[in-house]
Formats: sequence, structure tokens, C-alpha cells
Amino acid sequence: MRVLEAGLLDGDGSPPSAGPRVATRDDQRITGIVREHYGFVWRLLLRLGVPASAAQDAAQQVFVVATRRVAEINLGSEKSFLFGTALRVASDERRLAKHREVPAELPDTVDLRSDPEQQLHARRQRGVLQELLLAMPLDLRTVFVLFELEQMTKTEVAELLGVPVGTAVSRLRRARELFREVLKRRGLSRSGEP
Repeated sequence: MRVLEAGLLDGDGSPPSAGPRVATRDDQRITGIVREHYGFVWRLLLRLGVPASAAQDAAQQVFVVATRRVAEINLGSEKSFLFGTALRVASDERRLAKHREVPAELPDTVDLRSDPEQQLHARRQRGVLQELLLAMPLDLRTVFVLFELEQMTKTEVAELLGVPVGTAVSRLRRARELFREVLKRRGLSRSGEP
């Protein structure tokens, strides 16, 4: 059963705000998992190198796996399960992206309230951040994304990755060093501008 078809995601890829009554306990649980963790999964996939044009489908794949295996997911371990699944889906998507033509990306919506120059500046900064993230080895990128961008604690990162806290801290230190080094090499400041 596809998550979108099951009503767990709206057509735009966001969790539904309200929908029909859910029949079973597993359905209720997966609906809760989607609502609580969709944003995390979406951002993680993008930051792990999934092209924006494939992110919605990749996020849906993660939740399809969760739907099929919901009975195997321990209570309180949902985020960890989704994280591991997202890593595998991101790896598959990056591999597939090398073999397919990616169409030019257009924004889904236009924000008429903000200044076009601000929008352009923000888009450039996101592009620079994505380039810097993709320049990092996956183990360093993952820790960097979880700590710096997802604002998880070092202990939470270590638990999610299944590594000792010292290992997570060491990877974070190396990721930060690499991040600063790549910024410096590209002649950029921390704001992503020359």
C-alpha cells in the first residue's frame, strides 16, 4: 500500500491535517509517525544528497517501508527506524540520480511577501550549504546534519547512529573542520558569501 494512496500524505507530500477515521491501531500509529517525523525525514533526505525533484518520492518510500514494518518498530524507536531507512533510500536515490536526467527545478509556490532579492540570496545560500554537505564523507555529513541542522544533542545523535558519544563528538569535530576548510577553500564566509 502506498502511503499517499492510504491517505497518510497529502498530494503535496505533507502530512495530512485531518482525514478519515483510521481503522486499526497500526494505521493510527503509522499516521502518528508520519505526522511527527515527516519534516525530519524530508530534510534528512535532501541533506543526504537526494535531489529535490526526487525528495517527495524518497520520503514516501521511507514511510512505505515503515508502514510495512510498523509491527517491528519498537515504541520510542520510530525516529531511529526512519533514520536508518532514510539512509538506505538516500543512497539508492543518489545512485539512481547519476543515471537519469534531472529537470530544472521550479518552485512549487511563489512567496509574494518577500523581496525577490532575499529569495535569490536564500536560494544561493541553500545551494552553497548543499554543495558543502555533499563534499563531506557520509559519516561526517550525517553527524553534522543531525547536530548542526536538526539541532539534536550529541547524546541523541550517538543513540540514533548507534555509536558511542565520543565517536559522535569526534565525527562532529572533523565535520566542522572540513566544513570550515571547504568554506575557506571556496573563499566564502560562514554566511556563504565571498
